Amino acid sequence: MRSFKKIFSLVFIAALMVFTAACSNSEKGASGKEDSSSGDDDKSITLTVFDSDANADWEKMESPIGQKIKEDTGVTLKPEFDIDGGQQKIALMAASGEYPDMILPKGEAGTLVDAGALIDLTELIEEHAPNLKKMIGDNMNRLKWSKDDPSIYIIPNAAVDNQAMYPGYGALVQHAVVKELGYPEMRTLEDLENVLREYYKKHPEIDGQPTIPLTLQTDGWRFQAATLNSGFMMTGAGDDGEYYVDPDTYEATLHYRRPIEKEVFRWYNHMNDEGLLDPESFVQKDEQFLSKLSTGRALATIAPDYMVGEAQNALRDAGKFDRMYGMYPITLSEEYKSHVYQSPGFQAGWGIGITVDCEDPVRAIKFLDYLVSEETQVMLNWGLEGEHYEIVDGKRVIPEDVWEYRNNNKDFAKETGIGYNFQRFAPRYGDGVLDSTGQTYTVATREQQIESQTDVEKEVLKAYGVELWKDLYPQMDEFEVKPWGAAYNIPIPGGSALEVKNQRMLDITFKRIPEAILADPDDYDKVWDTFMKDLDKAGVEDAEKEFTKIIQDTVELWSK
Repeated sequence: MRSFKKIFSLVFIAALMVFTAACSNSEKGASGKEDSSSGDDDKSITLTVFDSDANADWEKMESPIGQKIKEDTGVTLKPEFDIDGGQQKIALMAASGEYPDMILPKGEAGTLVDAGALIDLTELIEEHAPNLKKMIGDNMNRLKWSKDDPSIYIIPNAAVDNQAMYPGYGALVQHAVVKELGYPEMRTLEDLENVLREYYKKHPEIDGQPTIPLTLQTDGWRFQAATLNSGFMMTGAGDDGEYYVDPDTYEATLHYRRPIEKEVFRWYNHMNDEGLLDPESFVQKDEQFLSKLSTGRALATIAPDYMVGEAQNALRDAGKFDRMYGMYPITLSEEYKSHVYQSPGFQAGWGIGITVDCEDPVRAIKFLDYLVSEETQVMLNWGLEGEHYEIVDGKRVIPEDVWEYRNNNKDFAKETGIGYNFQRFAPRYGDGVLDSTGQTYTVATREQQIESQTDVEKEVLKAYGVELWKDLYPQMDEFEVKPWGAAYNIPIPGGSALEVKNQRMLDITFKRIPEAILADPDDYDKVWDTFMKDLDKAGVEDAEKEFTKIIQDTVELWSK
């Protein structure tokens, strides 16, 4: 018996030592104080990355910019890009406990935090990321995960202090339409309907194909960001995901439950009844949507600017300048004004995290810090001096042939590495922000935006008395900065009751809103009432109370 006890004790002590050592190593890796790396920043290293968004322009770090980044850092990125928003793959990662070195989880960060997949970046930023600290400035509180957990798991990848030269959302209408109709007022949904009806009547076909007055983007998550968000954007509110946040009380309401939004979707119902809405709107995929825009047969759509960039480039390449689209701040009525330019302040929540499986978190954070340095930010926007821009009288100048290349070659980003290819992995300075030389980090200055316009675009803008599409919109200084940021960026615990309710309500919305739009107008109210009752049964009131608490706690945390 004594020998058995002795053997048991030795085994127990040995096991305890192994367990203690394992915990110690885990804690060191997670804290960033120590890691298994050699600390040799000159040594080549490959960092794996999972990105929840697609990226058709990824150039495998073989472009001039990619090569320069590898040369400067010794880091080669090995990314995996997802086309479905990352939800399924991140859930599988959390279930398996195996992760890449870094992850851009979009709205799935809560799943990773709950699984213990992400390390706290607080000390890593403090000790190894001076450029990140400079960029984040006084907004470090916004990076804290929650009121109860002040850890920093995600470094945002949004543009900082952005003063976008191009509006992010609106009604996109072909230049040919407004030109032929004598540049009519483009302020309300009624205005939009009138111009589309009149032009469609005159031109039932374009280039031998049936004209489509209005088509909608409804493919997956794009349905939310384009068509569903019009409920917000047409009624004097900004994009906060699925919830409207009262600016005075910070109370959250599922935005479809605002009575005024019912009238926005009633307008779509009316357009369908009038034969002005693309009958394929709710069955088409993104490729079909873009094809209709790219051929010039779709007169208009309502969407964010980034969803039509590929079509705009295709029309430009084909010389169909009249068929390219302008961006108009359309609202339900003149009572409302577009909030596209309302600032959320420093956006936190969505971005990039370093996982517990990263063997060298110090090199990872240093790489991210390199991306936000002044020199790199200039390079990612302007390119390489002597190749993509020149210095004239102390100022960066893009030669005419390079401008032509940038504006008219759809493979520019892939061939050069300039633009969002690498900017997506870290924060970036937005349009209008000045570097230490007093020049803008981005090339999107007012003058350069005007320079890159086609002659047709300049003609249309001049007819409306402005130089840029942004000039048609209410400007940033007309609004207060949102103290809660962007509500869709605020993390929700993965697998929580609120997350489950949100998904259930989204599924209902994806079913009922198309049904309401396609219904006989006499049945619209009945379908909408069913929609509201379905949301009640799904627990919408409890969800609103829970999210209100999260919003209010966030405002309190950020105000410290």
